[in-house]
Amino acid sequence: MPRRFAVLLAGALLVAALVAAAGRSVDQAAPQAHAYALTADAIAPLRQSRLAQAAVTFRGGPITTSTGETVDVQVSTALPADTSTPQNWAEFLTGLTHGPEVSLLTVYIVTFDEAQQICGSNALGCYGHDELVAPGELELADATPEEVVRHEYGHHIALHRLNTPWEAIDWGPKRWASAMDVCARVGRREAFPGDEGAANYSRNPGEAWAETYRLMTEGKVGITTATWPIISQSFYPTAAALQAAEQDVVSPWVKPRTIAFTRVFGKKTAKVWWIRLATPLDGDLRVSATVPNGATSEVALVGADRRTVVRRAQWVDQRVERLAGSVCGQRSFFVRVIRKGALGRVRVSVTAP
Repeated sequence: MPRRFAVLLAGALLVAALVAAAGRSVDQAAPQAHAYALTADAIAPLRQSRLAQAAVTFRGGPITTSTGETVDVQVSTALPADTSTPQNWAEFLTGLTHGPEVSLLTVYIVTFDEAQQICGSNALGCYGHDELVAPGELELADATPEEVVRHEYGHHIALHRLNTPWEAIDWGPKRWASAMDVCARVGRREAFPGDEGAANYSRNPGEAWAETYRLMTEGKVGITTATWPIISQSFYPTAAALQAAEQDVVSPWVKPRTIAFTRVFGKKTAKVWWIRLATPLDGDLRVSATVPNGATSEVALVGADRRTVVRRAQWVDQRVERLAGSVCGQRSFFVRVIRKGALGRVRVSVTAP
């Protein structure tokens, strides 16, 4: 699915667009493509064949930076050797908030004309297949090469993060997407993951994530003039969202957590057991309850109001009940166990994001 990212700047002087193929999780990654362009109808993704066939010669290669990390940076020989150096761009990249994914990236810094040749008509830059093409010079005062690289690197991060059961490249990484209530917004048709159509690109959470990353990294270097012209203001990051975004970069979500609870039901034990669940992250939720032989206890997932039954567990054998659901904007639930039949020990296991 092609992705488009359009920006209309003051007086419609500049429209920037970004195209990306829909992603997969880190271990099932599909090729990604993004183009940052001057006109919304002149989009072309980064195609490796175009890069290979481009009449561009490069200097550079794997560069070890002052952080001890290595980044593969290639700079067009058409750019001034004294101002556009592989070392400087490598230092710029490792100076961004990042994780180990930086070592997977190859960056091509080219002239404006070469960017058009590689990325497509009127394009400023593009990204795909762990390769990023950006201009080392721009004739337009409304955008800078650094802005292009920061935004595209945000997509590179998303490609190498998880947001199970959704694709982080479209929904944004787990913590940021939860902080921005992406799942609930999708349900209300206020957000459109992967949708690059003219009507919905500004409400595409994948693009909102990339812009949030750009804003976050610019703030870290003291840039206070950053604007938010690309994405709907409803996605403008709160302080909590910026903090969540940084955690997604430096301490990525990897897998769900499982918590176990136990209670022994006796003759004097309350018949209803309420287990409070904090659910700060959206995603899959599973509950399993093991009851004594002869028990017919009822197990259900209940809303924070203790009245709304979200889902009832079903028997899978004589002693075990299970339910599966999802967290989608709800930040707390209860598991309700109503004792029926035989007394004894009840074990409840909850797996949540």
